[in-house]
Amino acid sequence: MKTLFKTLIIAILLLNSGSSFAQESTKDSVKVNSLEEVMVQAIRANEKTPISFSNFSKKEIAKRNLGQDIPVLMNYLPSVVTTTDAGNGVGYTGIRVRGSDATRVNVTINGIPYNDSESHGTYWVNMPDFASSAESIQLQRGVGTSTNGSGAFGASLNVLTENTSGKAGGEISNSYGSFNTHKHTIKFNTGLLNDHFEVLGRLSKINSDGYVDRASSNLKSYFLQGNFNSKTTRIKALIFGGHEITYQSWNGVDATQLENDRTFNSAGIYTDEFGNTRYYDNEVDNYKQNHAQLHWNETFSKTFSTNLAIHYTKGKGFYENYKEDEAFEDYGLTPTAGQTTTDLVRQKWLDNDFYGTTFSLNYTNEKLSVILGGGANKYEGSHFGKVIWARYASTSELGDKYYDDYGIKTDANVFLKATYTFFKKLNLYVDLQGRNVNYKANGVQADIVQDNFNFFNPKAGVSFSPNEKNTIYYSFARANREPNRTDYENGSPRPETLDDFELGWRFNSNKIKLNVNGYYMLYQNQLILTGGLDDVGAPIRENIGKSYRLGVEVDAKIILHQKWSIQPNITLSKNKNVDFYFQRDGNLQNLGETNISYSPEIVAGNILTFNPIQPLQVSLLSKFVGKQYMGNIDARSSVLNDYFVNDFSASYEIKPKKVFKSIIISAVANNIFNRKYTSNGYFYTYDDTWSNPPAITTIEGAGYYPQAGANILAGLTLLF
Repeated sequence: MKTLFKTLIIAILLLNSGSSFAQESTKDSVKVNSLEEVMVQAIRANEKTPISFSNFSKKEIAKRNLGQDIPVLMNYLPSVVTTTDAGNGVGYTGIRVRGSDATRVNVTINGIPYNDSESHGTYWVNMPDFASSAESIQLQRGVGTSTNGSGAFGASLNVLTENTSGKAGGEISNSYGSFNTHKHTIKFNTGLLNDHFEVLGRLSKINSDGYVDRASSNLKSYFLQGNFNSKTTRIKALIFGGHEITYQSWNGVDATQLENDRTFNSAGIYTDEFGNTRYYDNEVDNYKQNHAQLHWNETFSKTFSTNLAIHYTKGKGFYENYKEDEAFEDYGLTPTAGQTTTDLVRQKWLDNDFYGTTFSLNYTNEKLSVILGGGANKYEGSHFGKVIWARYASTSELGDKYYDDYGIKTDANVFLKATYTFFKKLNLYVDLQGRNVNYKANGVQADIVQDNFNFFNPKAGVSFSPNEKNTIYYSFARANREPNRTDYENGSPRPETLDDFELGWRFNSNKIKLNVNGYYMLYQNQLILTGGLDDVGAPIRENIGKSYRLGVEVDAKIILHQKWSIQPNITLSKNKNVDFYFQRDGNLQNLGETNISYSPEIVAGNILTFNPIQPLQVSLLSKFVGKQYMGNIDARSSVLNDYFVNDFSASYEIKPKKVFKSIIISAVANNIFNRKYTSNGYFYTYDDTWSNPPAITTIEGAGYYPQAGANILAGLTLLF
């Protein structure tokens, strides 16, 4: 596959280098037709699209990009809740939108699916410092527009990598802060070569001890991109990847530890032969992921253009655990004389390949815009385990696998989008998608799973702009999603269906930008988080009958004065399971309408910015997240308390006359009021059948992921 990919890149570049238009100057065409417009127009929303969305620009990203991950940088967007395992925004981070977790947020990079095909998760830790190579990010809330990859049930997030700049230069960025966190980034850009070519790249290294004990991160990444531009052709070829080694901090703490020892980490704990408590040094997650993408856009006329992309991703790595008193038979080993259990160190491996293509055909005139697009992708994953050390030897050999499973998934979709404008004020929008998913795997609940799904996802809407400042819109969208691997491992899941109704108003003037959006999301067979975790720490989900999310989102940007501005947002919502059944104390009970797990009724944020002088900008960033339930039975022990945190950021730019184009000094102070809070956790129940006298009693418990108190990051960026 790698050889084929390289051959295709070379062939396409040779084909275009010999064409007649390849010798024409592109300086003007680059300005008019940006790569952003042609590469992601098939899946991105614009002001005429009747959905709720936010754009996050390169300039906004740079203000706080001192080592924390993309979800944390997006924390202040509407309806967004973020969390980190290590507690300080480095390492494993997560995002929820409208109460939907990351497995239900469709993520694409330049239109290429990024969600893991089997788990549906997005692991930003595998691409450390990717924010430094992002041109822009768009977050579409709700179902959004048709896109590639798994269906969006909470939101879709599209990342566009850097555009053609046309200017040669370089950048050196270094930052340092609390918990021994430091980031080092080097970037370069050749500028336009021979009026057509440009090469840019980045190397990054991030290290942190983490807020939680031993929750260290050792992260490395690279990014290399080549752009070719002519009057009618745009080609973008890029490779990027990362290597992460993080000490595991997935276990959280219980209520007592949360109160008395917030940073406690049970990962790697064991008792040696002399009864001493110790921690295994290499209780780590160790994973490498490399990506290659080739994008080719051809403009045939003012009205017609095409996009074609091919991609390949290689991922391989493991996590390692010290396990005490494990049964030989659980690892396919023969017990030794007098021993049926042993202490051992195991590795659980994932080795996967993901490759495919995406495309779009685009037609646009004054009134009509039509896009025919889609993609076809294949995932091949190998899951296997090794025992690399055991206290008591058995019949195993080094390299033996105690399980060896697989997962194969193909995913193909085609969509047709059309927008028609009546009288320059009324826009009709139609978006029809067909998607086929075929999944085959072993090592799950039913031993071998083979499922095939055919989904039809229609969307339609209308937007009306009575004048240049106001737009009113309404839309309906249906989405369907297949279960993930963990769902199969924990039961016999069914696919989900969502009907999403959106009604909104946009106001745009010189000093005020206001968005008001109401939504009603009606689910059938939603796979909701139970709050529990399985034996490898993956969240457990289960199908329920009917459920819904009803809410309103308001966000704005208001210029109060030449030097002052605010960006407030608030989401008020009601998130309910309808007629929820739960087996408690041995009896199946109808609990009626209960709250959907991890779905706060209030999420609010604000960014207050002050520019006292041109080179200096300071901001106060505030975030409030209301009370959440970590389960679906409204148990008091499952409550995750509300929290209100404030961050402070500042940047000062110096423009010297020699050597450097710019010197930027920046700093971020997180949680400046040192609030003790938890942004995530888990909740579990089990039936105790060993009570005396005999009875079935349902036991409840919870774990929490505490976040860091007051902490700082400061950085220096040199541009030349």
